[in-house]
Amino acid sequence: MIIQSFLRWAETAKTGDRARAANALGRAWLQSDMNGDEREAALMAMTWLLDDPSPKVRLALAEAIADAEDAPRTLVLPLAHDQPQVACQIIARSPVLSDVDLVDLAGRGDSVTRVLIASRFVVSRPVCAAVAEIGDAPEIEAMLDNPGAVVGRASLRRLAERFASHGEIREMLLDRDELPADARHLLAIGLSEALGASDLVRQVMGERRLERIKREACDSATVVLAGTAPIEDMAHFVEHLRRDGRLTPAFLMQALCMGRFDFFVASVASLSGMEERRVRSIVTDGRFHAARALFESTGLERDVAEVFVEATMLWRKVEGQGHGLFGGLATRLISGFRQTGRADGHASELIDMIERLYITEHRQSARAYASFLALAAA
Repeated sequence: MIIQSFLRWAETAKTGDRARAANALGRAWLQSDMNGDEREAALMAMTWLLDDPSPKVRLALAEAIADAEDAPRTLVLPLAHDQPQVACQIIARSPVLSDVDLVDLAGRGDSVTRVLIASRFVVSRPVCAAVAEIGDAPEIEAMLDNPGAVVGRASLRRLAERFASHGEIREMLLDRDELPADARHLLAIGLSEALGASDLVRQVMGERRLERIKREACDSATVVLAGTAPIEDMAHFVEHLRRDGRLTPAFLMQALCMGRFDFFVASVASLSGMEERRVRSIVTDGRFHAARALFESTGLERDVAEVFVEATMLWRKVEGQGHGLFGGLATRLISGFRQTGRADGHASELIDMIERLYITEHRQSARAYASFLALAAA
């Protein structure tokens, strides 16, 4: 009798009255001590209101049940697929929506829907992965800005691939300590490309010089990342660089000179196909011929491989002294090959690169020292 009376009344009631009734009915279903028949009748009435022609009525019902963990899914799901002004309450707040529901909504919905999903109090790893895969910049910014969003490392990697050229998202990603090293490298390249795209920068520097500076800056940034990447990230990072064609002889030599030993070993293992344990043993203790064979197995020509052998032997002497590049490795390597005239062809180019690197690092050190003295004197 109650449901029949309600339905007869609702057919002629004004929109505002129906909206208030819908909200009251939803709160009563959740909070009142109804018996089984009364709850069933109330649920039938609310289900009937899902077809109300006024979005104000459906919105009032959505607001009444949006935060309830025991709200009926038969109401929650239709309201979540309603027009945006109604669905937003359910999508942003309802704990009834499962990960599967939210992923489906993200795929079917528009940008507004995905922003609401990304802004929920808690956004699980699978839901974040879905948003990361299909979301546009506003959704991604909302997700990265949400402390309740559990963005996995794989999703961060995917975001770096998709948004390396997007300044704000790039900064938000770089601020995350859990960002994988290969993703951080992609973002560094994105920043380099963004700077290189500036017409003013191109006019001031010139095309060829700009490309050289970009390449050297990327290599330097990558070497820094190689020194900070966690051990568990190293293999993935190295594989990323290998696929990208960045494990060049010059870059590997720079990594060795800068003391990035774990990265250097992992890179040689990847290029040679040998087990990392075996590579580490040869690099740290192997004799000349074993080390040369190792480096040649990576595809290096013999003269270049011998430069790497010499660098490895020198590294063993300075390793643990805390001097790094300035501990003598670069200078001894340069003088050793230049004075004996052993370096020609590609080997000579490699020695030239090491010398340029040494000069650059030396100048940076001098600038830092001068700045320190200036501050101390102030």
